[in-house]
Amino acid sequence: MTVTQASRRTDDRVLTLVTRAAALTDVRAEVETNHDHNRWWPLTITDPRMRMLVAGWSTRINYRMVNTYAAVLARADTLGFDALTDLDDDQARGLVAPLGLTEARLTYLYSLADTLARWDKDGTDPAAWDSKTFIAAFARDVRGASYKVAQCAALYARGYHCGIIPVDSGMVTKLAPALGFTLPSGPAAHEHLRLLLEHAVARHTDALRALAADQNVTIPAEAAPTWWTHLTLIYFKRLYLNRPPARLCTRRPTCTTLTDCAHTQA
Repeated sequence: MTVTQASRRTDDRVLTLVTRAAALTDVRAEVETNHDHNRWWPLTITDPRMRMLVAGWSTRINYRMVNTYAAVLARADTLGFDALTDLDDDQARGLVAPLGLTEARLTYLYSLADTLARWDKDGTDPAAWDSKTFIAAFARDVRGASYKVAQCAALYARGYHCGIIPVDSGMVTKLAPALGFTLPSGPAAHEHLRLLLEHAVARHTDALRALAADQNVTIPAEAAPTWWTHLTLIYFKRLYLNRPPARLCTRRPTCTTLTDCAHTQA
């Protein structure tokens, strides 16, 4: 197996898919809804520690639970990170229980708190690390984290437009094949795909910015459109790859039309 490496060809494939996906009405609607004020990682939460916590707690939450999820986050943020770690067992479980996976989420909270405390005691400033170093250390040191959670923690703690494109499991199993990418096995696949996507954005920043300019989103002048690209890809994956509709061409990436092409009518 030859793992795909970043190149002009892979960059162009990403641009082609993003261009097609961004033109889909339902994908565009989701991106516009979630770009400036994301429902899963809201700007109302400002403490970087809470943002890293939310990145872990947002896993395994589906759209039917979004209101419950938002209520739990609001209560947790009102308490504050330090107070959360001081709750007794029953209080902590009661807070997290509506999200499910209660013990796993509490394990993540306490391990995150211990890791941050240890880094602080050692004089380590994770904010000074580059994204690759931060993600590797976070995935290694925080129980219940993984590369995909570490990527989300890095992005949300540093802000939507920090240049990180988090990769979830569906992007590895559904999106990468649609792009014709071969990834390494195991957790490393998430990091490899992240770097491929970020490389493509770096090469095609101007073209992607031009696509985003046609939507009701705000991207800071100094920022690469990584957040917009992430949302476009993840909503295309959720809407078109998780349960492929008849309109979706099965000959990707050979056919770049994606939907409603001659192959879907054959």
